Amino acid sequence: MHPLLDRRSFLNSASNALGAIALTSLLDRERLLANTPIYNGSVAIDPAKPYAPRAPHFQAKAKNVIVVFCAGAVSQLETWDYKPKLIEWDDRPLPGGPSVTFQGPAGNLAKPQYRFQQRGQTGKWVSDLIPHLAQLSDQIAFVHSLTSKSNTHGPAENFLSTGFNLDGFPSLGAWVTYALGSQCDNLPAYVAIPDPRGVPQNGSNNWGPGFLPAAFQGTTLSASDPIRHLKASGVSESADAATKRLLEQMQKRHLQAHSGDTLLAARIASYELAAKMQLSVPQITDIDREPEHVLKAYGADDLVNKDKAAFAKNCILARRLVESGVRFVQLFNGAYASAGKLNWDGHNDLKNQYDIHASIMDQPVAALIRDLKARGLLEETLVVWCTEFGRMPFFQKGAKGRDHNPDGFTCWMTGAGIQGGVSHGQTDELGVKAIQDVHPLYDFNATILHLLGLDHERLTYEHNGIQRRLTNVEGNVIHSILS
Repeated sequence: MHPLLDRRSFLNSASNALGAIALTSLLDRERLLANTPIYNGSVAIDPAKPYAPRAPHFQAKAKNVIVVFCAGAVSQLETWDYKPKLIEWDDRPLPGGPSVTFQGPAGNLAKPQYRFQQRGQTGKWVSDLIPHLAQLSDQIAFVHSLTSKSNTHGPAENFLSTGFNLDGFPSLGAWVTYALGSQCDNLPAYVAIPDPRGVPQNGSNNWGPGFLPAAFQGTTLSASDPIRHLKASGVSESADAATKRLLEQMQKRHLQAHSGDTLLAARIASYELAAKMQLSVPQITDIDREPEHVLKAYGADDLVNKDKAAFAKNCILARRLVESGVRFVQLFNGAYASAGKLNWDGHNDLKNQYDIHASIMDQPVAALIRDLKARGLLEETLVVWCTEFGRMPFFQKGAKGRDHNPDGFTCWMTGAGIQGGVSHGQTDELGVKAIQDVHPLYDFNATILHLLGLDHERLTYEHNGIQRRLTNVEGNVIHSILS
């Protein structure tokens, strides 16, 4: 006789089943089941599927973002913010100006170190320092009135990337990945591409998850330094595949026996993505497979300027990543503090240093925008150019460079949802301070989230009893630059 047809066995099994149902209900109520969504803020996350695509708050204009982060604080006065009065007042003291700034005594006002010309249909004044990007001014929305909360590189990088000066807060890309998940299952949702010369001043804080789950941190890779240890050393592909199959069976069996272990579920999801990346990453980082005309357009074939060629390959990698479904790419131009040798921190010899840095950045970034447009990707990709703060209109005393200026500087956007040919906000006639449509960087980040269909006030995560968000308790979308 079948055990369930026996009255005693049937009642025993039924009582056990009812107990299991009751236990499951209690575990679900306490959110201890592995497949139960965890609400620690405004987004429900399934620990077993942290990268699952999630709906935005409203219809998005952008599907992907590429952030070009120029580390070291690019001078707005040598690039995007034309100040003819500064030419007129060259080598005079700034009336009522500070005697001492961040790095010492202030010198006299100094005219822009490069000629400005009017560009495109809009007649936008842009510097000869960046001739390739200057040609695209009709496609760009400039915000000339941004402000930061710090004049020190590390905290200012934090403020730009995370909305807070202190370490330990989630980066913009981590917030986006937490909110929207991934668009592909064989690559990370969020990739950070360091400059060939090194990482920025505050390193991984710029792409870290902060207090968000670790699954949402940026994955670092570049064209010259792809992800390491993708293949097991000294192990054949067949043996490696067999090992993965066995591990997958053991993990699933263990997860069934310990259904409340959300950390295990997240770890399994991470391992599964890593296994898929063993195939996808080598293909996507093989930039040499690009056609010769593409390499030439970006400057990736430059045999003389190796830093430019390496950065150009990173720009091509950024395009290939969004083309393959990576939602957020952070592309760094410039490395750590080095007296301006490895980044845009032009204190002592700005002209000679900017000649070097612009030759690395200008052509590849312009080519990236053109390439995205030619492939139809710019319609759904937001390209952001940013830096942590600007520069003073006077030289430092005894030097030929400019000190830090967090009170008025320029960043810009182009692509999905952006109205091209717009110059929004204004600094005073010498470029000391933002005076019209002043926007703290909170507003800039709120606008990026808005274009992705996210309300910066609704995107939250509870940490230490506080519902935290990228824009703290501030932030307004800059609607005047939107299409």
